[in-house]
Amino acid sequence: MTYLRKLSFVASSLVILAATPAIAGDAANGEKLFKRCAACHSPDAGVNKVGPSLAGSVGRECGTVEGYKYGSGYLAACEKGFVADEAFLTDYLKDPSAKLSEVAGSKQRSKMTFKLKKDDEIADVIEYLKTL
Repeated sequence: MTYLRKLSFVASSLVILAATPAIAGDAANGEKLFKRCAACHSPDAGVNKVGPSLAGSVGRECGTVEGYKYGSGYLAACEKGFVADEAFLTDYLKDPSAKLSEVAGSKQRSKMTFKLKKDDEIADVIEYLKTL
């Protein structure tokens, strides 16, 4: 293959990969999986538990659940500013403290110690959260 053909092949491969959607979640399965989360989080607006209400959580600006007292690790990350979009939540649900540390730029701990390990389960939970 010539250099230009190789370059063209690589470029077209990148376009195809970029156009490939992330794992599509299943909201119904996410609702079932959410039962693991329900010990600490409510799906109902205004109902905070150990963790904040997750109603309206996808796309929410950092630290804005009324009446919830956020931990210092979360607040340190909030100082850098972020929105809990799908990309953030995907990483956060895998390892909350690691994601907060990444956003804050220094080692942080999250009050949330529960982790989801499987990509499909994370996608399903996020899809469910979008319905709240």
